[in-house]
Amino acid sequence: MLVHDLSSMIEASRKQVAVAANAALTTLYWQMGHRVLTEVTGGQRAEYGGQIVSAVGRQLEARYGRGFGEKNLRRMVQFATVFPDAEIVAALLRQLGWTHFTLLIPLNDPLKREFYAEMCRVERWSTRELRQKIDSMLFERTALSKKPEELIRGELAALREEGELTPSLVFQDPYMLDFLELADTYSEKDLESAILREIERFLLELGVGFAFVERQKRITLDGDDYYLDLLFFHRRMRRLVAIELKIGDFKPSDSGQMELYLRWLDRHERQPEEQAPLGIILCAGKKRETVEYLDLDARGIHVAEYLTELPPREVLQERLHRAIASARARLEGRTGSEVDVASSTSAAAIRGPKRKPRGRKQRLRSTQGAP
Repeated sequence: MLVHDLSSMIEASRKQVAVAANAALTTLYWQMGHRVLTEVTGGQRAEYGGQIVSAVGRQLEARYGRGFGEKNLRRMVQFATVFPDAEIVAALLRQLGWTHFTLLIPLNDPLKREFYAEMCRVERWSTRELRQKIDSMLFERTALSKKPEELIRGELAALREEGELTPSLVFQDPYMLDFLELADTYSEKDLESAILREIERFLLELGVGFAFVERQKRITLDGDDYYLDLLFFHRRMRRLVAIELKIGDFKPSDSGQMELYLRWLDRHERQPEEQAPLGIILCAGKKRETVEYLDLDARGIHVAEYLTELPPREVLQERLHRAIASARARLEGRTGSEVDVASSTSAAAIRGPKRKPRGRKQRLRSTQGAP
């Protein structure tokens, strides 16, 4: 017992030292980059900046090793360039190490970079997790990315300053469910069973903070029983999240079904300290104009597609960028019809020919006196 306790103390101390050393080294890199950026590459000496960095890098490498050579010195300058605020860097250092920053520095979009940095800080992603999130284009798939830039900045500022995690930061579209390995034809029951079989990976795709509560949640109204496919709870948002699965395209009637479920959960399942429940309608196809006219976000309902087969990265990237441009154009009051047409064409190319569903259950199913 004594050896175990002493070993725990040693390991905890080593971890603290490693974290402190990493933070100190990353701070040094930022300070060096800032010094070079302001005193060498700026002003009248800008045209000679590249030559000076090369010369300084060679001298530092000779004294302190390859870690301070020209290549890394240029990376330090990039670090100070894309993260110019020392206070923000200091706040991020509590959770992010230098290897995290090396993944963030190359990102060209400042909003995307800030999103990954703040979400990494809040959700404590490892370097491996951060790389996976970037590679899967998480930012482009969030509801946040579809908003005008000013609103994005506001939500990221609230996350940084107040720790406020909004549904726009959490909900995605589309969700990548290729790991379910579904056959060419499947029913909604098959989809639900596959999700439960791979619940751990499904939770990872949903994002940090989701906890599984129940499947086929029974909701009784006027003696009739209705069944909600999947019920989750998000710890940071402190909300129940209902998920309904659709193997076909989204239909307006689906939103009425979800709204009924959310009102029932709000009245019978919501705890005093919780916020109002939210709903995700996860469907094989999404008609964006229909969703827009229904104004579902105001009702706490998020409609998202799921992909059981991943398209080539460049195809997915093009589709997401078009969807972002289209959504922002609509929200900013501009005409985005041309973008919508291109987006619809790209979406059809990704999904391919529609699969013929089999055994599709009746939506908003009701059973008299069912157990």
